[in-house]
Amino acid sequence: MLTPAYRVTRRVTLLEAATKADELAQTGAERELATLRQEWDDELEAAARSPDYRERTVAYRAVGLFRFRQKVELLRRGLEDESPAARGAALVSVQLLSRDHPGVVNQIRPLLHNLASADAHEAVRRLAIVCLRNGSPQRETIVLLNGLAGDDEQEPELRNAARAVAADLRKRAGAKS
Repeated sequence: MLTPAYRVTRRVTLLEAATKADELAQTGAERELATLRQEWDDELEAAARSPDYRERTVAYRAVGLFRFRQKVELLRRGLEDESPAARGAALVSVQLLSRDHPGVVNQIRPLLHNLASADAHEAVRRLAIVCLRNGSPQRETIVLLNGLAGDDEQEPELRNAARAVAADLRKRAGAKS
């Protein structure tokens, strides 16, 4: 059992702060969220530079939970990380940040194309495909996704994800015409 003294002196982790930030964002508490971002900005940056992939993974995931749209360059670094876990965490944050802001995906589209078509880890590839759904429906993305969907050498889950995202982007492109 934790004593009251332990609870008072225990330091909050970046992940716990990010989880709190996500709660604040979901309830619309923008002022409190901005304060929490300011308090944790330096620690998040330091964790993203850590030699330990687990700390980098938490940092890249925290970017999305904190709704740090100004940290797209940090996420770009995460997408290029040697660790598939860190790349995956960065992709989860890209997906979260781009739901209402396609500019996030549009800024890093070439990197997402590369991850979707050539990453060594299929889970990372599928996450990149899911992120592309939130970007503008650009022709080269649809062509890439159709190619992946039609490639029998790809895993079925990856082909299905590519097919679904390509269809969604085609539909959105048609609605704009």
